[in-house]
Formats: sequence, structure tokens, C-alpha cells
Amino acid sequence: MDSPAADPSAARLIPQAERVARFREGLAALWPEAIDAQPARLAIAVSGGPDSTALLLLAAAALPGRVGAATVDHGLRPESAQEAADVAALCARLGVPHETLRVEVAPGNVQAEARSARYAALARWIEARQLAALATAHHADDQAETLLMRLNRASGVAGLAGTRGRGQVPDSDIPLLRPVLGWRRSELAEVVAEAGIPAAQDPSNADDKYDRVRVRKALADADWLDVSAIAQSAQYIAEADAALDWMAALEWRSCVKKEPMGLGYRPQAPRAVVLRVLARIVRELDGAEPRGSAVARLFETLVQGSPASIGALVVRPNAGRWSFSKAPVRAARRPRA
Repeated sequence: MDSPAADPSAARLIPQAERVARFREGLAALWPEAIDAQPARLAIAVSGGPDSTALLLLAAAALPGRVGAATVDHGLRPESAQEAADVAALCARLGVPHETLRVEVAPGNVQAEARSARYAALARWIEARQLAALATAHHADDQAETLLMRLNRASGVAGLAGTRGRGQVPDSDIPLLRPVLGWRRSELAEVVAEAGIPAAQDPSNADDKYDRVRVRKALADADWLDVSAIAQSAQYIAEADAALDWMAALEWRSCVKKEPMGLGYRPQAPRAVVLRVLARIVRELDGAEPRGSAVARLFETLVQGSPASIGALVVRPNAGRWSFSKAPVRAARRPRA
């Protein structure tokens, strides 16, 4: 994937040196195995909005000749095709190879289905172009908004955990990097403004029917709230979430045993860890992701010493041990002659 020659007039597109250095330092912390490996190339998801446009400018300056960009066109808005074309034109000025990935969004929860289609298309593109990792433009304001939204829904630790700086593209082994997670939205907007680029504006970002938009406006009106501090708290919760995952894995190895009809579990850990082990047992035996509220109800019933069911499973307590098995399939009654 050879990069085209950059436009000589694109000098204005190079962000300030201190911003580029900050970005490179953050990227190196997330991607130490490849940041200095010259063959490794970074994929950037660019919608054309100010956040992802700033990410593109920073990455192109920090890793010259080692960046590829893609814009996913969901076809949900009439402006999307032009926005993708504008990103392609900007990438040409930067000397960054670009592709537009067109996807179809399944009916249902449009935002969730669009996200699924987007990541699937990006994964295929990354593998075809032999890129090493994907970077997205999630930032500190996103973290703070998500935490407040989920607090308002009484989410547990897993729900409150902030987005981690490094993860994986869904259903793949591709590293997913968020190198501007510590940046404010306003800082990214400054990068774009200094470059003189008219970034695209998604009208849904101003639509009050979305919880995130209402939270964003409330934060803007509450100048006594420290968005960076809220985002940092989300990160601390993410670390606590990872610690609970580690403890649940240890509990699984120590306390979950195979039984003739399924699995047996003799819980030893605190409730928060036991709930995670229960959810994993359900996934292992039933093949479905249980709702957190259903797992909590299961726990309470078993602690009281009563049998319970969840999904296609039945659970029987016996002397401190809980036995999980598939519920017997009932034979259909034959109609009377």
C-alpha cells in the first residue's frame, strides 16, 4: 500500500509540534510493540467529523507514510457520500491512502446495528490491506458523558467502566487503539480549526432525543463539573472492572468443576465476583449472554437455598454447591384420537 505524494501546499495541515509529540507519546503507550517498527501501519477510522479529522491529522504527522484511512458510509444520511468524498480529498492532500467502505445497516436498533456493520467493514479492510491496528477518536468528553449516562441508569461496575485505551476490534484479533482518550473535545477541535478544515457536523449530535446529547448540554451548562476528572474516574472504574475479571477467572479455576450433567460451583468470593462467574457459567452452558438483572436474581435465589432457572438452565443448591444443567426437554403431548 504505497502512499501517494503529499500535496506541497498542505503544510498548514501539520499540527503544532507539541501536539504531535503528545499524540505520539500516547500512541506509544498503547502500541509499544509497533510504534517504532517501520513496517507496522496504523488504520484510522475517519467519519469527517472534527474528532476523527483531528485524529487523522495527528496520526499522519506522527507516523508519516505509515497511516491508512477509511470512511464508513452507512447510507443513513444524504450527506454521508459527500462527507466521505471530503475525507478522501483531505487524505490525498496528506498523502494518506483512503477508502470509502459502504455498508448496509440491519433494521432494529440503528445505532447498535450501524456500529456492528462499521467494525465488521473496518476489520475486513484492515486485513485486506495488512494494516496492524485500528485507531479511533474516542476522547475524554466521551468518557465523561458515558459515565454520567450509565450512572443515571444504575449500572454496575462493568457498565460504569470507561472505555479502555486498548482493546480489540469486535470479532477479530485486531488491536483497537484510542490514543486521544485523554484529550478534550475542544482540544481536538482546535487541531482542526488551526488546519483550516471545515469538518462535517452530524445533526444527530444536536438532537435532544438522544441521552448523550442531553448529557453533553448539561455538562456544558455546569461549569463547576470537571470533565477531565470525571473521565479519569471512568478510567479508574475500568481498572477496577479488570481486577474483578481477574478475580473471577481465579474463582472459576478454583471453584467451578465439571459434573456429569453440567457444571458445579462452590462460591467463595464476594458477590461482585460471584455474579461474573455465574454469567460465565450461563454463557458456557446456554450459549447466550445473560442480562445482569437476571444473574442478580439468580444469585439471590440461590443464596436463599432455593432452586432456580435462567435461560435454558436449571440450578440446584446443595450443601453450599450450586449445580447447573440444561433443563430437560419436555416431549410434546400427542393429540387425543
